[in-house]
Amino acid sequence: MFEYLKGTIEDVQPGYIVVDVNGVGYLVYTSNPYVYQVDSNEQVKVFIHQAVTDSSQLLYGFSSRELKSIFEKLLNVSGIGPKSALAIIAGNDPQSLLNAINTENVTYLTKFPGVGQKTAKQIILDLKGKLDDIAPSLFDDFTAESQPVSDDKSDNQALEDALEALSELGYSARDIKKARKALEDIEVTTTEDYLRQGLSAVTKF
Repeated sequence: MFEYLKGTIEDVQPGYIVVDVNGVGYLVYTSNPYVYQVDSNEQVKVFIHQAVTDSSQLLYGFSSRELKSIFEKLLNVSGIGPKSALAIIAGNDPQSLLNAINTENVTYLTKFPGVGQKTAKQIILDLKGKLDDIAPSLFDDFTAESQPVSDDKSDNQALEDALEALSELGYSARDIKKARKALEDIEVTTTEDYLRQGLSAVTKF
């Protein structure tokens, strides 16, 4: 089993990144690929969860051990698969997520793709009070990631890439339309920022 991969980012796509480790390219699914930048000269560490089934071996990547831990805790909840877990941790508002779980806010949790009322209640039952120990580190991680670096794309292309990333996370055409409307009139510089703003738009009340 993998703990992490350390290498260079060779490709960034709406649903995944490719990490080159000593000449071997690993396709790694991640909640927000645009946290990473293609750079063959800079090594990064990506924490890894390996999912093995009869038909596939998939890698899921995270920028910190804390995010990986939350992903794995979500996977242990009945009704939550990898795609839903990625969508839940993709946003930049961990405080709202933890508050929703600890205050039993089913409505907030059902805004994530693949999460109905039954699953939302199961998340609360299984995780209420059990994420608080990693919360401080998680907040620090999201704060560190919230400083965007220009990705040299036109605003329009950056927007389209962000909307495609929302689709990869499982959001519906209706949600993506809502996100597009919210994003078209704002000024941002990166695909990552568009994606973060889009996630906020589709999960707010």
